Amino acid sequence: MISFNGVNKWYGEYHALNDINATVNKGEVIVVCGPSGSGKSTLIRTVNRLEPIQKGSIEFDGQDVYSPKLDINKFRAHVGFVFQSFNLFPHLSVTENIELAPVTALGEKRSSARARALQLLERVGLANKASSYPGQLSGGQQQRVAIARALAMNPPAILFDEPTSALDPEMVGEVLQVMKQLARDGMTMMCVTHEMNFAREVADRVWFMDHGTLIESDTPDAFFSNPKSERAQRFLNDLRSH
Repeated sequence: MISFNGVNKWYGEYHALNDINATVNKGEVIVVCGPSGSGKSTLIRTVNRLEPIQKGSIEFDGQDVYSPKLDINKFRAHVGFVFQSFNLFPHLSVTENIELAPVTALGEKRSSARARALQLLERVGLANKASSYPGQLSGGQQQRVAIARALAMNPPAILFDEPTSALDPEMVGEVLQVMKQLARDGMTMMCVTHEMNFAREVADRVWFMDHGTLIESDTPDAFFSNPKSERAQRFLNDLRSH
């Protein structure tokens, strides 16, 4: 579904992504973890060109993401993305937030987009909030609306960029519950997260990054019980001590 081939990115002199080679298979859940500043969010944001790369190539669902012929807006409509800070439109109701992209980007009829939005709200446990506005919702509820909005475009994969890090601890569980259900339903997912229990329970593979390099890619069992690199061992020991 997603492949990174010799991907490199610099911010000026700073080498943010260093020769990344990796694949995400259809139906797979990849959790990307590592210390702050390791390049996790930069990596996930290169997939839909929110961050450009300077070297290498990325393919998403058979498309060359950096092809000069790519229609970037059409392509992005095809990629589900859930941001750390929700990014809902405050002046639109929850239902209007979800139906906006199918109507404007895909030309769907408003009536069918609305029906789908209501179905998705049911799916994320927010059927009773259809006419509410983002400012009337908790952070966890807003993030669940953002997930429903991503699903409204029927994407072949969803990218999650630290979806729980802006939430109060008691709201984290409700968002992870929705993500777990998506994984059970077979959605291809790439998640940057610090939630190691989620990684242990749901991931097919864990990618560990440090200083822009993908250091380890392994099953959760192998990664958590027997990390190969000294850097990953130190990272996990720090987490356990907290």
